[in-house]
Amino acid sequence: QVQLVESGGGLVQAGGSLRLSCEASENILSMDRMGWYRQAPGKQRDMVAFITSYGTTNYSGSVKGRFTISRDNAKNTVYLQMNNLRPEDTAVYYCRALKRGHEWWGQGTQVTVSS
Repeated sequence: QVQLVESGGGLVQAGGSLRLSCEASENILSMDRMGWYRQAPGKQRDMVAFITSYGTTNYSGSVKGRFTISRDNAKNTVYLQMNNLRPEDTAVYYCRALKRGHEWWGQGTQVTVSS
């Protein structure tokens, strides 16, 4: 059972920045993929960004150029740097780990962007 603990959410004004962290209980390099998803009220959970074990990254079109996913292997932590935040980025952000067809989710962290 992989445990994921997110942190770093909060309230920020439009145009501001936040950095989310996701600390895993296991070696993140053993994961096929680590990613960030978000879910706004009344909407489905959508992929924001992910990074593969090879270091390949992928972003949704709505955040590309503003968000950056990265990792610190020694700390088993994945980050999501979010710049130039917009009110429509408001959501609960979840960390997800994928390994050999199994997935694990964190508890989520709230990000609220005020206009």
